[in-house]
Amino acid sequence: MPIRLSNLFLRTLREDPANADVAGHKLLLRAGYIRSAGAGLYTWLPLGLAVKAKIEQVIREEMANAGAQEVFFPALLPREPFEATGRWTEYGDNLFRLQDRKKGDYLLAPTHEEMFTLLVKDLYSSYKDLPLCIYQIQNKYRDEARPRAGLLRGREFVMKDAYSFDVTDEGLRTAYQAQRDAYERIFTRLGVDYVIVKADAGAMGGSASEEFLSPSPIGEDTFVRSPGGYAANVEAVATVVPEALPIEGQPVAVVHASPNTPTINALVELANAQVKRADGRQWAAADTLKNVVLALTSPEGKRSLVVVGLPGDREVDAKRAEAAFSPSDVEPANEEDFAKNPALVKGYIGPVKNGEAVLGLEGTSKIRYLLDPRVVDGTAWITGANESEKHVFDLVKGRDFEADAIVDIAEVRAGDQAPDGSGALELARGIEIGHVFQLGRKYAEALGLKVLDENGKLVTVTMGSYGIGVTRMVAVLAEANRDEKGLIWPEAVSPADVYVVAAGKDEAVYQAAEKIVAELEAKGKTVILDDRVKVSPGVKFGDAELIGVPNIVIVGKGLENGEVDLWNRRSGERRPVKLESALAELL
Repeated sequence: MPIRLSNLFLRTLREDPANADVAGHKLLLRAGYIRSAGAGLYTWLPLGLAVKAKIEQVIREEMANAGAQEVFFPALLPREPFEATGRWTEYGDNLFRLQDRKKGDYLLAPTHEEMFTLLVKDLYSSYKDLPLCIYQIQNKYRDEARPRAGLLRGREFVMKDAYSFDVTDEGLRTAYQAQRDAYERIFTRLGVDYVIVKADAGAMGGSASEEFLSPSPIGEDTFVRSPGGYAANVEAVATVVPEALPIEGQPVAVVHASPNTPTINALVELANAQVKRADGRQWAAADTLKNVVLALTSPEGKRSLVVVGLPGDREVDAKRAEAAFSPSDVEPANEEDFAKNPALVKGYIGPVKNGEAVLGLEGTSKIRYLLDPRVVDGTAWITGANESEKHVFDLVKGRDFEADAIVDIAEVRAGDQAPDGSGALELARGIEIGHVFQLGRKYAEALGLKVLDENGKLVTVTMGSYGIGVTRMVAVLAEANRDEKGLIWPEAVSPADVYVVAAGKDEAVYQAAEKIVAELEAKGKTVILDDRVKVSPGVKFGDAELIGVPNIVIVGKGLENGEVDLWNRRSGERRPVKLESALAELL
């Protein structure tokens, strides 16, 4: 039976909803695929469910091809497994926590690693049971601080998550490649443009991690590419470390008065006006060492400070900092932090000397001092003297100061060199649509998943994790497949194969449309039929454009000549053809 607009639960909108901020999301709302139910929460309507089901079917087919079996877990989970892995605390405010009537702690699952691990532990005990790969398509919940862009960042969403279980690392690598290959087939079939990039494992942990990103100007992820094929999420880019320089012969560090220079630009201007360089060139922001104070809040709520030194022409990248200091939250130090640490002279902070005190000033030895990888031994810097309105010139790394550790959190810029030597990087934005991890033994060790090997010895199982954002994929496809009039779905996910419009008041038009629908369905095509009697052709055409089925048949005035119009939404071509020719083309 066709989907009939005369009784379909649908209300299209002529104007953009006020609460929608990206084009694809606006069209999903206007075309009646979803409705907002609250901040980051959406109700799925019949057309939306049809598209989502198409995506899920492709995923299920390719998961089966990759040897994965489907299971289904509850979304309401007990606290204990997440406590065992530490993620009850590590997830912080992102978890939806609740209690039952007996005051037992539960959560709405943000992900299901613990449950997959425990299920396999419950049922399997021998190497003979492995390898195994199981998956589910299930709702997930994360208390996003700022839900945005509709389905792209919601508080409830649907994910396909698969997990592989192997005895050996070699087995894990084989399972990982099988899932990676399946993802390429899935995204190709769905008609989505994608890039595979090296990624940071984040809270998931593990030894290897790659993201599948769909390039988009509205993407929240920044990634890089090089001419030689290197690709990585910006969080995972390793800075190319320059060679160390000789320390001998470097000028002696000298402190200069630097009134009204709390910013890098002001400092460079003063330096060029008052202090000449031995090589005769001008001072630049890259000659300065900016010392940024960051506040880290652990999942337990403990707040601590770190000082990070980086070249003055670079800024801290918030996402790289978040990845580097995970699971702690990261933010710039506030006025209260500075008040509690008076040795940190805001605007004039210098590096740690000998890992103890900031240039001889006491009171900061508990604050770790970290350095950007570019600050290598023998490099000389202009930096704060830890005294108001004073900076030190020619402070040399390895001679005058050291660091407690290296941290790579400065922004990555176009033109930076790829870490594999494959050329200069270019930056782009993308939306994460899939992520694959080699988890290793992190969760198996925490939850005691062991099996007997060939020698009868207990060994810890190694795991892989593989996720696809199902509802996010709907949003990605909507954003990438549209024009100013509406959606234009790829055929693989369109809510129907053909959209038939009965345009006119003549009963013969409706009869002919019904006949066309019957013949299309007899050949296995799914059809949406606009059979609304009291709706004008103009409104029907507008809805057809908005809803976005790529193949449209218009049965109208041309029927008198035995013709219908074929309308291809993707190319925009609309042409009259004989009725029998139309059916042949559509089939």
